[in-house]
Amino acid sequence: MRLSGAHQRVLLALARGHALKSHRDVNGGKVYQLHALDGPAETVARSTVEYLQDHGLIDSNKKFPVATYWLTETGKVVVGTIRPRPGRGLR
Repeated sequence: MRLSGAHQRVLLALARGHALKSHRDVNGGKVYQLHALDGPAETVARSTVEYLQDHGLIDSNKKFPVATYWLTETGKVVVGTIRPRPGRGLR
């Protein structure tokens, strides 16, 4: 498994208490947003979220229309190995 900067930033944000949510519309469109504790939400690329899910680092409650994601136990272990790099977006 190789984590990109975007993958690492999402994992670190979740560890800091930010909320990752997928917002689905009635036509099936889905937008992933990372909601900061004290600021605006930031869009996250679908590929970033899918990669983290596919590798068992995050999971969700699979709710409609808004699902909430969290770190799995494996994700928590991986977060402990990440060295944050400031100043990069989440795409």
